[in-house]
Amino acid sequence: MTINPRKLNAFLMFKLPSAYLTGVRTKYLDNDKCIVSVKHRWINQNPFKSLFWAVQGMAAELTTGALIIKKIKATNKDIAMLLVKNDASYSKKATGRITFECSEGKLIDKVIEKTIESKEGQTITLNVIGKNSDNIEVSKFSFTWSMKVRV
Repeated sequence: MTINPRKLNAFLMFKLPSAYLTGVRTKYLDNDKCIVSVKHRWINQNPFKSLFWAVQGMAAELTTGALIIKKIKATNKDIAMLLVKNDASYSKKATGRITFECSEGKLIDKVIEKTIESKEGQTITLNVIGKNSDNIEVSKFSFTWSMKVRV
């Protein structure tokens, strides 16, 4: 099965309904990058009338997780993945459509290759930038994932 934005969005609806209901949607996915966006609305706002930090986190995490899932599927190996750490910083009020992008697919390839060769768990830290429709950064995320070949 190939992973694409349409299938990821359907997956959200059935397996991660909170992300789906708040408007998190995958817009683009290839071997190098993933783009996810969410529009500030009543259902996903905080008391300060901007995008709630947890909604930003869901969208940002999806960019990294989707890339890793796509890469793992391509190997035809049984590789477990687990989010082990998250860091975030917020620099501007998030209103309107916020787009999150992770462009570290090549780094994921190297770590998966090392995971398969060594048969030992590996970790990878991936970075995501959230920008508003004016291309101004509103948040930065860093997600550390652990990957290990199941035996």
